[in-house]
Formats: sequence, C-alpha cells, structure tokens
Amino acid sequence: MPIRSSSRRKAERRRHLLLRLLVPVLVLALALPGLAASPWRVGTDPTYAPFEMQESKSGELKGFDIELIKAIARRSGHRVVFTALPFDGLIPALQARSVDLAISAMTITASRAETVDFSRPYFAAGLGIVVRDGTDDINTLRDLRGRTIAVQIGSVGAKAMAAVPGAKLSTFDSAPLALQELINGHVDAYVNDLPATRYAINTIGLRGIRIAGKPLTEDYYGVAFPMDSPLRPTVNRVLDQLIADGSYARLHQRWFGTLPPPLPEQAPALANRDRQAQLDPGQLVNNLGHGALITLSLTLSSFGLGLFAAAFLAAGLLCRQSVVRRSCRFYVEFFRGTPLLVQLFMIYFGLPALAQALGHTVSFNRFAAAVVALSLNAAAYLAETLRSGIASIDKGQWEAARALGLGPLPTLRCVIVPQMLQLVLPSLANACITLSKDTSLAAVIGFEELFREGQLLVATSYRAFEVYLAVALVYLLLTALISLLFRRWEAQLAQPA
Repeated sequence: MPIRSSSRRKAERRRHLLLRLLVPVLVLALALPGLAASPWRVGTDPTYAPFEMQESKSGELKGFDIELIKAIARRSGHRVVFTALPFDGLIPALQARSVDLAISAMTITASRAETVDFSRPYFAAGLGIVVRDGTDDINTLRDLRGRTIAVQIGSVGAKAMAAVPGAKLSTFDSAPLALQELINGHVDAYVNDLPATRYAINTIGLRGIRIAGKPLTEDYYGVAFPMDSPLRPTVNRVLDQLIADGSYARLHQRWFGTLPPPLPEQAPALANRDRQAQLDPGQLVNNLGHGALITLSLTLSSFGLGLFAAAFLAAGLLCRQSVVRRSCRFYVEFFRGTPLLVQLFMIYFGLPALAQALGHTVSFNRFAAAVVALSLNAAAYLAETLRSGIASIDKGQWEAARALGLGPLPTLRCVIVPQMLQLVLPSLANACITLSKDTSLAAVIGFEELFREGQLLVATSYRAFEVYLAVALVYLLLTALISLLFRRWEAQLAQPA
C-alpha cells in the first residue's frame, strides 16, 4: 500500500506540473494568435511622404500606407515585415514572389493589372503639374509640349508624360530627387501624384514651387499582389470592414486633415484592359544600343580626364614639398574614402542647392556632372597606380639619363614613362573596366546610360530578367572591347623600338 500511494502521489505531481506548463502556452496562443500566423512580407518604397517614409530618429517606417497595411494585417491575425525597394522594383519583386504584397501609393492601371493583381481602391489621387514660382505659361497638359519634365521612373506620371508630344523626360529613382531637379532649375516642370506633392509643399515647407492648374487625371491607389495571390480576398474583406466602421476615415483625417471621398469597389481604369505588357525586341536593341554608346563615351571621357589629372596627382605625391604632397594625399584619401554615389549627389544636387542658398544660380548638365564626378573619383585611384609605377623604376635609370645629358622632362618622357606604362598597364585596364561599370551609377541623376535604358524598359514591360540579362551581356561586350584595346596597347609597348 505505501508503495502504491507513493506512486500515485508522484503521478499526480507530474500531472500538476504538466498542467502548469501547458496553461500559459494555451493562454499565450489564444491571446496572441497573430504570433502563430506567418508574417506578410510587404514591399514598399519609403521615399514617398506622407504615404511611406522613415522616422528621422528611429528609422522606423511610418505613413498612411504603413498604418493602413498594419491595421489590415492586425485584423486578419498577421504581422508585417517590410522590405524597402525602389518603386520600379516593386512589380518585379511581386512577379518573383520575393514579397507577398506591395503597398506604395501604386496607381491601379490596366497595364499593371496584366502583370499583378490589385485590391479594391484604397485612396483617390490624381496627377498634377508643379512649376517654379514665376512660371506662368504652364498650366495644362498642352502647355507641357516640348518642355523638360522631371518624373519618377515607373510611375503613372512617367507614362503619361511619355505621350506628350516633344516632351523631354528626366527620370529619377525617387520622387524627392525629381522634385529637387525642379527646385534646382534643371527642368521646366515636375509631374506626379498630387497628395504627395501637396504634403511636400505644405507640410515639409518647400519654397519656390507651386502646383499649376487643375489635376490632370483621376486615379486610385491599390495594394498589389502576385497573380492569383490567396491574400487578395483577405485584404479586400478587411478593407471593406475598415471603410464601413469608420476606421479608414479616421486614419485619412489624421494624415490629410479631410474626410476621404467615396471609393469605388473597382478602379475605373480596369474597365478597359490593355493588351499584356510585352517586350519589343526592336525597342530593346535600339534602347540598349543608344545606352551603350552613352556609356562608352562616358567611360572614355572620364578615363581620359582622370588619367590626365592622375599624372599631376602622382607627381604631387612624389613631390618633396610637404604642402603639395599632403594636399595631393588628402585629395586621394577623400575620393577613395567616400562612395562615388555620394560624390555624384554632391556635385549634381548638392552644389546647385548650396549655390541657391547663397543667392547664386549654378546649373550642371547631366553629362558634364557625371564626367566630372567619375573623373575626380578615377583620378584618385589612377594616381596611386601611376605613383607606384614611377616609384618602382630603379633610381639608376634617372642617374643614367642625367649622365647622358637629359633634363627631367625628357627623362620622364623617353625613359621613365615607357617603362612605367609597361608595369602599370594591366592595372590601368582594370581601372578602365571598373569605370565602365561604375557609369551605371549615373542613372541616379536621371542620366540615360545603358543601365538606365534597361530600367526604363523594365518599367514599361515588367520583364526584369530578360532586360537585365541583355544589359549584362552588353556590359560584357563593352568590357571585352576595352580589354582588347589595352592588350593591343600592351603588345605595342612590348615591341622593341
């Protein structure tokens, strides 16, 4: 009997212990069902205030779209994980299913609906024209003919302005950069969605620009999904609930200060579907051929100027005067130690903005700005290559030339430089090839070189893999051509005089 009683007590203790472990788990599972559900991977472009933007201190995302998708996910028992992407990369990301959905003030259009699915409309918007103060002759779509217009790549504004006769488009990766292009005086107008533009002018306090005329279009934003996504019915159902119980209206009032207008259950743009977006092989060849010529001219111009400047820098690095040597060393360390992308932004966007703040007007041609930035950056790397090449020449060569009666310049030209070139030519070839690929960074200032031409094709055809594969092959062809030129140069130098 004592043995049975002891066994029974042990079994009861085990049951009590098991219950104490299971009860908190069950309570937690019932209280937080969203933790058990898989999170939604949400793509967004966090550069479009007030719809999606980053907190200046914490870096967390905020905005109308951000709060709306969080509310939808919370009501459906999910949480969200945001993925920051450029706007023109959202649809390719949906096609690749690397994100589950995208919310980024994306206008519902028939052409986009051929490649992704959309929720019911969640916001009423429309395109507007923005001009600088004092521009009184631009108020309508007709007034934009023959003008230079800044737009965001892949946006509805970019597509609409491409149809304006004679219009020249300057495309940028984000709306703030396109708007800065107008502020700096590089373009005649900026066209984009009005809600974000009004926010930039009224809330952020931009000066010197204004909205011209009436809205050009009446559009609607939607949440985008991969084709046949099972999440679409859930998002639509919760959106209907938020609109019906007034939660959506309170969110709209808080962000925009007004009650929202009535929203249709389906965007009018989907009433007439376009044919499926296709990639025209002829257009692909023409655009990439044009971009390749621009890239090649940009590479040769920047490399030539950079090599010329590098020769003086290398001489300065070897100079005995400490002031000259330290100045050249500072230049080299600055341009090698800061990203080329930052240098492009400083030259093209920063200098004109600084000049305006000081009461002056400075305007850079995009080709000139790209050449200047690439040349300054290349000069820093090439200077070290030339310096090491000169330093590697035996001092006896200088002494022998001096014994023959040659001065410093003839010695450099006839004795030192030919030997130095043979030593550094492979490094110069590598620098030139790297520079040809670095020209793709000029796309951020709206320069339509090879990579930018590829981006523009993806923005209209949504065929990312095919286009970027073709871009990569063209870059490969260009680098092979550069390698061939340097190999021939090297062979010529190796021949006896």
